[in-house]
Amino acid sequence: MNRLDGKTALISGAARGIGGETARLMAEAGAKVVVADVLDGPGQQAVAAIRAAGGQAEYSHLDVTREADWAAAIDLATGRFGQLDILVNNAGVFIGKAIEEVSLDEWHKLVAVNMTGVFLGTKLAAPALRDAARSSEHGSAIVNLASIAGIVGSQLDPLYSMTKGGVTLFTKSAALEFARKGYRIRVNSIHPGVIQTDMGEQTFEARARRTGSNDTAPVRQLVSESVPWGRLGVPLDIAKGIVFLASDDAGYMNGAGLVVDGGFTAA
Repeated sequence: MNRLDGKTALISGAARGIGGETARLMAEAGAKVVVADVLDGPGQQAVAAIRAAGGQAEYSHLDVTREADWAAAIDLATGRFGQLDILVNNAGVFIGKAIEEVSLDEWHKLVAVNMTGVFLGTKLAAPALRDAARSSEHGSAIVNLASIAGIVGSQLDPLYSMTKGGVTLFTKSAALEFARKGYRIRVNSIHPGVIQTDMGEQTFEARARRTGSNDTAPVRQLVSESVPWGRLGVPLDIAKGIVFLASDDAGYMNGAGLVVDGGFTAA
């Protein structure tokens, strides 16, 4: 028996990167997966790859700032697979600008995706997750993608850090509210360090700009050497943590934050 047999998962930002690897790993672990993203081509390719490997998956176009898109994705999960057991709020954006450089429009976009998207996903998926929890020994699960920037400050993008700090505390508060209401929905967050994804590359570019350079290679090397474990993270490192938090193996974890950063924040 696989770890997620019989469960259905909806993952935002699942076309590539951490979300894409999570979708693949969850399908491999037995889950039926709704891959949701604004990137339709890559999202459909991710679904095709899961199906080719013997898994079950559907694609839903999802702009996490739009209630209608969320409603359609949740309806697809429950209509096609019968229920919704797992929500992964993964979609996020990074700007990499200093406080005085960020425009109000950029700030609004950052908040809309990184915070409003998490709120909407949680709010709109809660009824389906609550219903599925009634027939599950360990209930349903929400996993929110935060960041180590939601635990410690960020020199590169203080406003990104602000949004991820919000996700961190929202996770704890949502866990407490759902517990008080008897919903049996566990809500936990995961806190990646610098991961080799498109967003990770944006952090290297932001660091390079601080030195007046466009060359990210020295920055990547410097960051890699600063990680106590001796290497940068890859999407699989985070996907494994997400699968754990979503599974019954984490059945007594609620309102917790799982740090997966190679020891970076321990130094």
